[in-house]
Amino acid sequence: MVYRFFKNTFLFVLMLSVSCGRGTGQINSEATDVSKEKDSIISSEKISPKLVLGANRTEAYLPLLKNKKIGIVGNQSSLILNSSPENKTPTYTHLVDSLVSLNIDIVNIFSPEHGFRGTADAGETIKDGKDLKTGIPIISLYGDNKKPKPEQLKGIEVMIFDLQDVGARFYTYISSLHYVMEACAENSIQLIILDRPNPNGHYIDGPVLKPAHSSFVGMHPIPVVHGLTMGEYAQMINGEKWVKNGIQCDLQIIEMENYTHDLKYELPVKPSPNLPNSKAINLYPSLCFFEGTNVNAGRGTNKQFQVYGSPFLNQEIYNFSYTPESLEGAKSPKHLGQLCNGKDLSETPFLEGINLKWLIDAYENTENQNGFFNSFFTKLAGGPELQKQIEAGMTSEEIKATWQEDLSAFEQMRAEYLIYK
Repeated sequence: MVYRFFKNTFLFVLMLSVSCGRGTGQINSEATDVSKEKDSIISSEKISPKLVLGANRTEAYLPLLKNKKIGIVGNQSSLILNSSPENKTPTYTHLVDSLVSLNIDIVNIFSPEHGFRGTADAGETIKDGKDLKTGIPIISLYGDNKKPKPEQLKGIEVMIFDLQDVGARFYTYISSLHYVMEACAENSIQLIILDRPNPNGHYIDGPVLKPAHSSFVGMHPIPVVHGLTMGEYAQMINGEKWVKNGIQCDLQIIEMENYTHDLKYELPVKPSPNLPNSKAINLYPSLCFFEGTNVNAGRGTNKQFQVYGSPFLNQEIYNFSYTPESLEGAKSPKHLGQLCNGKDLSETPFLEGINLKWLIDAYENTENQNGFFNSFFTKLAGGPELQKQIEAGMTSEEIKATWQEDLSAFEQMRAEYLIYK
């Protein structure tokens, strides 16, 4: 079974957006009218007056920053919502700009995969740079420098971590969190996390990672969908002593107000280039497995993680087709320029668990089953078992039944670190 936490279907929506500019490590430092932005995740619903994000609770964390030298781990999602009169279009201010305007001394900005502006390809090397307005150095935490070095932390007394996660084990922002916590612990730096909702926080599902298969797309023994916010996840990393040598980080969570895990939450901005909307984010835990196969998961289209296809899938069964193109955030997508047969899932119902049937059906209907999986699949799945189960002809129900003991154990562990119901 899938562990679900839905108790209601209220939709809390923040009407923000941010443009995904092409300049590396540069931000627009002015408050922005979302009605003028394109390529964003927004809704026609009004802003909920109840949900308060950690970043907006300035009264809780500004006193902790006074007369301190600060580092920030952030990207395009590190936003503060500005209050606005009724029926006025809301605006946002980037966290960096807000703190600079308050004379907070920011030493360095650290950016994760996809860069500070969030426009780089998955796996693309991110270069260090500078924020054009403030001149603050931007240091990449991707590629060879996943963990802040002591010289990059020199003089920093407090680190702020403010990234929007999507609740999947292979989404690398939680791996960045691990390395930041480790670096802060080793260098006696307090870490403050400005907590944000988990848009996939309503369920737990998937195989639990085996430690022997730990990688940057899965570092810890957790299921694919873990049901935790960044703040809760940080508490788990500390409590389970997962960082090197079991050292623990001096951690301060700035909690959200009026948030619960059964909250259906639509993000105000794309968390990364290939998750353009709430449908893609909801389908991501199911479709990301295709990244370890010869099937394209919508990269190089305008429906990333909402369609899938391959030149090797049976056209009689898969009558939807598309041709991946080179686009920002997907410069060299799988099967670039080739006609792919597949399925369009953009109108599927909201998922409350991982759907394995799409993956199993694609394997069973591909021209060359021996070439379907690649070595990356084992990293995404957290071990070799899932591939073996699919190759052995097991059904989705049979496979999911093998996860339940590990999921029950994880649920008990997870309960110790929950901040929200």
